[in-house]
Amino acid sequence: MKGGVSSSYAIPVPAKRRWRGLVIAVLALVFLSMLLPLVFLLGLHNGFHSTSGYGTDRRNSAPTRIKIFDQHNTTFQSKEDSSKHVDAIVKRFTPTLPKGFGNASLKATGNGTNGYPVPIDLPKPAKKTSGSLDRDKVRDNTIAVDESEMICQLKFGSYCLWRREQRVKMEDSVVKTMKDLLFVARAYYPSIAKLPKYDKLSQEMKQNIQDFERVLSEATTDKDLPPQNKQKIRMMEATIAKAKSCPVDCNNVDKKFRQLVDLTEDEANFHMKQSAFLYKLAVQTMPKSLHCLSMRLTVEYFRSFDIEDQLVEKFVNPDLHHYVIFSKNVLASSVAINSTVAHAQVQLPSSGSEKLVFHLLTDKENFFAMKLWFFRNKYADAAVQVLNIEDLKLYNYHKAAPLHLSLPEDFRVSFRRVDKLSSTHFRTQYISMFSEAFYFLPEIFPSLEKVVVLSDDVIVQRDLSALWNLDMGEKVNGAVQLCAVKLFDLKSHLLSRKFDENSCAWTSGVNIIDLLTWRVQNLTGRYQRLMDELKEDEHLSETTGLSAGLLTFDGLVYALEDSWILPGLGYNYGIDLEDLKTAAILHFDGSMKPWLDLGIPKYKRYWRKFLDAQNQFLSDCNVNP
Repeated sequence: MKGGVSSSYAIPVPAKRRWRGLVIAVLALVFLSMLLPLVFLLGLHNGFHSTSGYGTDRRNSAPTRIKIFDQHNTTFQSKEDSSKHVDAIVKRFTPTLPKGFGNASLKATGNGTNGYPVPIDLPKPAKKTSGSLDRDKVRDNTIAVDESEMICQLKFGSYCLWRREQRVKMEDSVVKTMKDLLFVARAYYPSIAKLPKYDKLSQEMKQNIQDFERVLSEATTDKDLPPQNKQKIRMMEATIAKAKSCPVDCNNVDKKFRQLVDLTEDEANFHMKQSAFLYKLAVQTMPKSLHCLSMRLTVEYFRSFDIEDQLVEKFVNPDLHHYVIFSKNVLASSVAINSTVAHAQVQLPSSGSEKLVFHLLTDKENFFAMKLWFFRNKYADAAVQVLNIEDLKLYNYHKAAPLHLSLPEDFRVSFRRVDKLSSTHFRTQYISMFSEAFYFLPEIFPSLEKVVVLSDDVIVQRDLSALWNLDMGEKVNGAVQLCAVKLFDLKSHLLSRKFDENSCAWTSGVNIIDLLTWRVQNLTGRYQRLMDELKEDEHLSETTGLSAGLLTFDGLVYALEDSWILPGLGYNYGIDLEDLKTAAILHFDGSMKPWLDLGIPKYKRYWRKFLDAQNQFLSDCNVNP
């Protein structure tokens, strides 16, 4: 009988267990569905990326990204974070450096800390020549900073410049005093709590710690503190004085102090990384208003009819002035074209703009929006051709895939110099270079002989017709040179090829290109071969764009006068406003573009004045100039 009961009672048990297992599985799925959006919202998912470092920074996936380019093996050391999340974020934001430099530095120091190589010393500048003028402190695009600021820039780029300018003076001296007292009390409390005869002091200290934690959780400035905070401070000071008079083990107190210091440093580092991540996200994300503009233009394009190029003859006429712009931003390219046409008309009101032809190369996502915008908006008598680069059936340097749109690459070159007084000076030089798509200009425009390449983040303040009258001889690329950086400084990244070590680096933004000489020299083929060689060297993989560009045009750069372009408006807060008025072209290279909320306010007005405030599309999308 018992056996029968037992047997019959055992039947539902497996079903009950299965039911419990199903409930647990459902609860787990619900929990994960709630946790996953929170992880992405807080940016913690970046901690799960591969350990390959912060990848190639290019403007083809954002307005601009900065890469760090280093030369020597001198290092600065930072403590290894104990938190796995902090480590992951450090890997995410630490620049990807050539393996040879990083590994050599770490071996030399003999520990496991993170090294940040910085180039040392510059060779003495060569004598000025007629085609190469050294820039002054502002015009050379150089920012001088102290050691701590340099380490910050090496890790986070222009975020450090933005943070320095946005720093607000806090009236929190009393709050800081309370934090210091809380810090000391936490260090002594564990040792006091272990002594039975000091139970009363232990309870008093515990109560004071809890009071301080509660107050500081709600107060960030002195104005936020409650009226009785002075009494609380006196009580805490008295309690700490009693604790110091107790016979406690100093080693335990010292150990606790070290733990608190490590935790505080980890917390500070984490918040800095998080802030830098949010800054990076802000400068790489298209503003809602610009996204709205692109979507509305695309929708309207497919509602319209007969949007075809009617000026084909002008597009292939080599006797006209042809300007080429690579862009994914309809508003930025419109401002660049509008400013160029406006100043051409001032110089030659009757025929200044009818000679201008603009070729705007974009990708398939932005093609229809740009096509409609430049069909609906006229720029005096200038002609604008919009091309989808993916429809041109070109292939990249290794012939493995169709050529896609790539925007200029920005590089940051950092130098450290130690003078005779053993004081350390740092400076950073920003360089904007052509990306892969630029090297196919002769194939894209086979009928043209000369073009001017403009970046989409420039505004023109002077008539550019003088560029077409330059006699460049056998030179191919007319560019403004940056003689603060010479090829000698970058030789470790230029393979073992022969080059003029005194040659200056050059920058994009405005470049006059002789396509006839380009074809004779076969520079596209030279660039492709250099890219193949540089890709094979793992140590140079992060600087291939800079190295290939400099070597491709080595000896073929015609130096334009410095007054043609003023760079740095996307990161340098210290440019004199008088210099802005006299420069022919203003270049907003860097992360803080004028169409972003993070753009430098005092420079934005120069860009905004070329927007049409009455345009219906801009009004509908709340693009407020």
